[in-house]
Amino acid sequence: MPNFAANLTLLFTELPLLERFDAARQAGFTAVELLIPYDAPAPDLAHALKNANLHLALINTPAPNWAAGDRGLAALPDLQQEFQTSFETALHYAAQLNPDHIHIMAGLAKGPTAHATFVQNLRWATQRAPNHSLLIEPINPIDLPGYFLNDFDQAAAILDTIDAPNLALQFDAYHAHKITGDMPATWAKHGHRARHIQVASAEGRHEPSKGAIDYQAFFAQLDAQGYAGHVSGEYFPAARTEDGLDWIKSPAPKPS
Repeated sequence: MPNFAANLTLLFTELPLLERFDAARQAGFTAVELLIPYDAPAPDLAHALKNANLHLALINTPAPNWAAGDRGLAALPDLQQEFQTSFETALHYAAQLNPDHIHIMAGLAKGPTAHATFVQNLRWATQRAPNHSLLIEPINPIDLPGYFLNDFDQAAAILDTIDAPNLALQFDAYHAHKITGDMPATWAKHGHRARHIQVASAEGRHEPSKGAIDYQAFFAQLDAQGYAGHVSGEYFPAARTEDGLDWIKSPAPKPS
């Protein structure tokens, strides 16, 4: 089975954030990710990670007002200084939390100027942080209308344009299904670019254990392909988080 991680922004929300780390460890996870860690002091998060003996797989760059719907700055024209400031904040947290990856969020924008801004900001970021793994993620326009990066071919073209060794794809299987209708084919085309994977059911964005996406087959494929990154559960639990974690367990062998 792959190396599973828990998204602590969405999972274990029955608990305060700093208590979710230990809950994740008790549930069997060895790694976690945080969409927006900036509401808590970095030393407190580092302490929670260490106490729970957890590895941090990923953080996002800041969004000015996440609760109000902001989703990053990297593609927003005329806000490049603001993007650079937010990226420095991400690097400050990364220096203390040591995540595998930083996901650079594009934000709500469209058009050629937004494209040029996104490319320019990504180039700057790859040069500013050459020792950090940076990721971009296509997000489906049904769940997040107006998000600039909403297509896998678009992401691939941007990655090819920048051609930086520290910039890669964040592959969310749920978004891939929503965008293309065929997650396995999307993985076959773009999976070689991916350094981090996120999963959720195609219906309702709940536990990745039922529905149109055969995750057990996908996990077996990842093992066969030698995928070494994390697979993170980024979903809204249908009930208590602990009640829906069968997806991280090896399936029982079929009777002979």
